[in-house]
Amino acid sequence: MLSLLLVCVALGVSSNATVLFDRNLAYSSPFVNAPHLSHNTRALQARHVEFAKRQLSDTQSSDGFKDEHYPTFYGGDFSNSPWVYNGGVNFTHHVASGDPLDNSVLLWTRAVPNGAVPPDQSIPVCVSFKIFDNDRLSGRPLDSGDAFTSYDVDFTLKVEAQNLKPDTHYWFQFADCTNPKTVSPVGMTRTIAKSDTPAHQVNGGKPLTFAVFSCSRYQDGYFNAYGVAAQNTSADIFVHLGDYIYESLGSGAKIGRKTLGRELATIADYRLRLNQYRTDAGLVAAHVKAPWITVWVSVPAQALYHRRIKRSLQDDHEVADQAWKAGTANSNDTSLGCSFSPSGACFTDRKLAAVRAYHEWMPIRQVDPDDKLRIWRNFEIGKLLDLTMLDTRQYDRDITDLYYNTGIRSHAPNLRSTTCASVKLTFTIVIDSIADVKNRSLMGTPQESSSKKRDAIWRIVGQQIVFTQLNESGFDVDAWDGYRANRQRILDHLYGEKIDNTIILSGDSHANWVSDLAHPNDTTTYDPKTGKGAIGVEFAGTAVTSTSPFGAGIGPAAADKISQQLVQVNTDLQWSEGSYRGFFTLALNTTTAVATYYAMRNVSNPNLDAFASATFVVKAGANKLERPVAGGKVNAGVLKIQL
Repeated sequence: MLSLLLVCVALGVSSNATVLFDRNLAYSSPFVNAPHLSHNTRALQARHVEFAKRQLSDTQSSDGFKDEHYPTFYGGDFSNSPWVYNGGVNFTHHVASGDPLDNSVLLWTRAVPNGAVPPDQSIPVCVSFKIFDNDRLSGRPLDSGDAFTSYDVDFTLKVEAQNLKPDTHYWFQFADCTNPKTVSPVGMTRTIAKSDTPAHQVNGGKPLTFAVFSCSRYQDGYFNAYGVAAQNTSADIFVHLGDYIYESLGSGAKIGRKTLGRELATIADYRLRLNQYRTDAGLVAAHVKAPWITVWVSVPAQALYHRRIKRSLQDDHEVADQAWKAGTANSNDTSLGCSFSPSGACFTDRKLAAVRAYHEWMPIRQVDPDDKLRIWRNFEIGKLLDLTMLDTRQYDRDITDLYYNTGIRSHAPNLRSTTCASVKLTFTIVIDSIADVKNRSLMGTPQESSSKKRDAIWRIVGQQIVFTQLNESGFDVDAWDGYRANRQRILDHLYGEKIDNTIILSGDSHANWVSDLAHPNDTTTYDPKTGKGAIGVEFAGTAVTSTSPFGAGIGPAAADKISQQLVQVNTDLQWSEGSYRGFFTLALNTTTAVATYYAMRNVSNPNLDAFASATFVVKAGANKLERPVAGGKVNAGVLKIQL
């Protein structure tokens, strides 16, 4: 039998009876203005009060029981205060934080009731939080409070810690309201500098360092990159560029990493997958260590057409594979489209389920619930930098590579023989044929036109897919190469407005690429040897675990042969590496940006065995990689020009 405690809430005289539900942002996000699509906290509170009243009333057995209106919180009779679960809780997934501002940050945990049977749906779990300016958690907390969670949001809890100082480190902890001795692990987080803070004062004058990740597929390996970043770098903020989870199944038999459940379609499916991913020790450590800033991509591809480099896993997986504004590769809002989905789900239902679960499990703010569930947003970090997180997948992207529209179609006009040798084949790739259409957009008009000029030194753009043109004996039309006019508009804007110090951060491709930013194949105004004529730099990182596009399990020597060809063929590309899984850091100060790439030697078991594969420098105002690129020497991969 469940253990219950009748408690009188400290805020008993408040007229807002939903305050403890409302404080947990997981209930309303991502549909803040549409409770019928998320959770109506007034309805939750009414359910809660009715349950409490029933336990105390002599008429609880009568039909048609209904609570009357109370003039104050739970009525003037505090014997009607709520029932709160008191059977003990388990903070199953430690803690996390994210989306730091100059005066607040989101704090996250999951408080699961102990025991095999969860409490009645009408009984919430009460969790308290405190945030301090020291790791001893001593003195008066800067902010604290109580909030409810319940089965409705998978027992997740997301609160905003407020009244914080800018550019300051903090430590936080959650506890069971009914038993303060039951506490979560301690998490570390921070705020960012106010937008008007002089650049040289940001982060106390020390370089501000981001750790940048993408593409962590559970069955492909252990998330050691997260652990290395948490344990062996001084990263201040973790940035994830998408494919935090994958919707597909995998046995992971060789390493014991089988995914649970089925291909994701319902909210229960997405919650289960997020639950499983968040048990990885490296990912746990990374969430405890620092605040995260994330964007999503979308589910892995089943099988793609092959170019000379086998792109066996195109990415966009927080919802489903190859997402665009009206569907995915295997789930679209038509009866025919739904029939092709292994889960049987149509796009809209699947997307809403995925987005709700993502917002429950991730410390991310809702930006504008009335604008296509947008998560593209901007962080102004003093006068040092603007960090802009784009959504180049879900928000308003025009149709992309959905396999059926990029498949090879054969035409045999003179088929007069039964021998294969007599068949003449013509190849047509539909998306390739529209890649240069001028009004075609990867971002949507609102996102394209939202940029504003601010006098920060650096402009850092975090987004999902490789921006630089990459000719791999054909172009990846699911990346910016499929939206060439959109890319041209961005480059024209940078050149035309003479916007300095732009650095694009990219993921998705499962390989490492470092490039000067210039118009594709423009050797008239851009010199790949000196970098003269470039307008910025792109740092694209490999996957945490997901398979290399050069071939599953490919070794460094074989990968380098492919990289050697790629750096020769692609004008802007200065470094390519395709064997190692990993991440990179980007450290910024007033004069220099330094990107350091880290390679994991082994992801088949949990370990911190990694090395720095390459380091790149960008000087403020130069708009190109410092020459010689990477000092002329790297520990993995291939440079265009080597010393």
